[in-house]
Amino acid sequence: MEGYNIGYLFGGVALLAIGTAIVVYHQKIADNFAGGVSSYNKVKLAGLGVCLLGIIFISNLHVFIIRAIFHLLFPNMF
Repeated sequence: MEGYNIGYLFGGVALLAIGTAIVVYHQKIADNFAGGVSSYNKVKLAGLGVCLLGIIFISNLHVFIIRAIFHLLFPNMF
């Protein structure tokens, strides 16, 4: 079993900060880059998804999730 990688901590914190910024400024982002009022919730949902991905990276769970998916796809390989 592998140990905790400190690089994933910093990457996860960066993802969490980006996701938080997207959630906080979702109206301005949607007005400038998406379709305006009709996409406010979509942009906010994307920001929450990035926050969730950041939390997964911080807790180092992505390694286990990827291994589980590969084990389901290629059972004889692992």
